Amino acid sequence: MDSYLELQLLPDPEFPANMLMNALFAKLHRGLVSNGEGRIGVSFPDVEQKGIGLGARLRLHGTAADLERLMSANWLQGMRDHLLCSPLSSVPANAAYRVVQRVQAKSSPERERRRLIARKGVSVESAVQAIPDSAAEMLRLPYVLLTSQSTQQQFRLFVEHLPVQKDAVWGTFSAYGLSSTATVPWF
Repeated sequence: MDSYLELQLLPDPEFPANMLMNALFAKLHRGLVSNGEGRIGVSFPDVEQKGIGLGARLRLHGTAADLERLMSANWLQGMRDHLLCSPLSSVPANAAYRVVQRVQAKSSPERERRRLIARKGVSVESAVQAIPDSAAEMLRLPYVLLTSQSTQQQFRLFVEHLPVQKDAVWGTFSAYGLSSTATVPWF
């Protein structure tokens, strides 16, 4: 991970920044599936300044060759008018590192009850008693709102930036550019 580039969303009177970030991240996901899944990580440099949102900047981290390959593909089609793309740059020598990972909430109580009924054969009443509506887990993390290509259902992809650390940890990244173990440079 010696290189990075930054995608800065431009203010738009018609679209709020979070809507543009949702669209950008969906396009990035499709681009990573085709050109670089596992080798490119992401971070959101404005995440701590923006409260609950991810901010208006998305940073891509990888080798120069992997980032050039990704950017030569046409995955940004339709977004170029809404962002500035920095030139490919070297990671600063004094960069720290951090894990940027996906966090998934426990399933909804209704879904958990259906699974319990199917697995154990308990009655609906027993399932409701075992898993009340109050069992729902509410995450207070920033997220992007995406649409599943297979089911067309919208879902929140929650993103957590773990504490900054001194040393890099190598590993692979998901098709969202996230990892529960590998770090990305933080500066």
